[in-house]
Amino acid sequence: MYNCAVLLVLCIGVFFDGSVGAATFSSKLIHRFSDEAKSVWTSRSGGNVSSDLWPKRNSFEFMQALLHNDLKRRRIKLASQNQLLFPAQGSQTLFFGNDLAWLHYTWVDIGTPNVSFLVALDTGSDMFWVPCDCIDCAALSYGYYKFLDRDLGEYSPSSSSTSKHLSCSHQLCELGSNCKNLKDPCPYIINYDDANTSSAGYLIEDKLHFASVNDASRRKVQASVIIGCGRKQTGSYLDGAAPDGVMGLGPGSISVPSLLSKAGLIKNSFSLCFDDNGSGRILFGDQGHTSDHSTPFLPEEGKYDTFFVRVESCCIGNLCLKSSGFKALVDSGSSFTFLPTDIYHTVVLEFDKQVNAKRISYQQVPWNYCYNTSSKESQNVPALQFLFPDNQNFSVHNPTYSISQNQDFAVFCLSLQPIDDNYGVIGQNFMTGHHMVFDMEKFKLSWSNFNCQGASDSSEVNLGPPPNVNSSTRLPANDHQSMPKTPAVPAPVAGRTTSKSSAPQQTSLFPVLHLAHSLLSLLLLVCPFVLTT
Repeated sequence: MYNCAVLLVLCIGVFFDGSVGAATFSSKLIHRFSDEAKSVWTSRSGGNVSSDLWPKRNSFEFMQALLHNDLKRRRIKLASQNQLLFPAQGSQTLFFGNDLAWLHYTWVDIGTPNVSFLVALDTGSDMFWVPCDCIDCAALSYGYYKFLDRDLGEYSPSSSSTSKHLSCSHQLCELGSNCKNLKDPCPYIINYDDANTSSAGYLIEDKLHFASVNDASRRKVQASVIIGCGRKQTGSYLDGAAPDGVMGLGPGSISVPSLLSKAGLIKNSFSLCFDDNGSGRILFGDQGHTSDHSTPFLPEEGKYDTFFVRVESCCIGNLCLKSSGFKALVDSGSSFTFLPTDIYHTVVLEFDKQVNAKRISYQQVPWNYCYNTSSKESQNVPALQFLFPDNQNFSVHNPTYSISQNQDFAVFCLSLQPIDDNYGVIGQNFMTGHHMVFDMEKFKLSWSNFNCQGASDSSEVNLGPPPNVNSSTRLPANDHQSMPKTPAVPAPVAGRTTSKSSAPQQTSLFPVLHLAHSLLSLLLLVCPFVLTT
């Protein structure tokens, strides 16, 4: 079978704008598993289309097919010691907006027999904990959450035949010195500064269920990981933030990626991808592609305990601001992005100068720079970019949040906040639209533009000359078993503006007629093959 992610529709248009050598070529790209593509195949096959060839969107089989195509496209060659893993229920990540504190989640299975949990994904911490033999936990019944069709999980070590207590004498027990007996279960507590938020309990070793994907097949994998049996939660954990637990993805020795790597199951690397529509993917062992942008992680006192990077400057529109560099934590457990106070004021003032809209005071949101605009006009939002060492550019796909007021007007806000610290936080809202790779084998962060679902529904390529371009909830950082956490920030705003790339588009100028002739010839050759193979 023809195994491409998209099908080319048999129509193209070349439009001249009156200038020599300038034209726009547009072609519609249809996702291989879209309803439109399915209708083409159905008409060609007389109505007989196998469900095996057309998996339900966002099902396990759908995500597996996408991953298989990604592996072929990126030419990742997998050996037994370098496999890729994703949660047994699928690699998809989920986003519920304000209903679950603006964090990204995924379903995981723990224990024998397995129990399912909807855990928040947090690159800013190491501990993996779930509600367990609860004394004080969030509501777990699906009736409490309008978007769920099943109960959230509660773990009980005594109900899992593969569980065992981590003793106070274990090397991963940081609070072992507080135990009366070294054979006792190892306690843990994670304290957050926000509203007395914490999780406390003891540590368990049990099986986490994965699927392994490579060029040829998929198989089930059970890996031993350390789990915090969270008996007592307080603060935000009782009020909607991560009610079913948190998967810490940080570089610490107790995190899930570190334990999978130590067991020889994967390379010590993983990737996250968050899409504008709220979906995404997580993949353990993914080291990205050699063509990705990248920047090194920064050690702290000679150790890589957190995902810190160095931003050399912030760029608004075509202007890169002087003295705007800062150290940043890359934290998927932070709903939004924070800048050190002095850098924040420099950035927002320049943004305010360039934006073509009226600034207003909008008390319902935590952001200070909000604007009123006509809903009939496109929002003219200046591009925001971070410049990393070696001229590595990170373009923020959408730095604003939009709130519809009525059919005539809308409000959008620059979703940045100041933080009174010597570092900033790049949160999940600025990661959206990127394939983010956290590679502890090479101690680097890498990224590329990606929509997390394969090909987009349509694409337009400009063949003319390039434009004239001049050169709140937060699961805070670096948690250990007893380390205080930084404050959480509420995020009551719903809705996003349309995503747009802020990177300058560099295009090449070709003889238009020759190119059009070549493209037409190619389509005539390729399309019959696509539709009949």
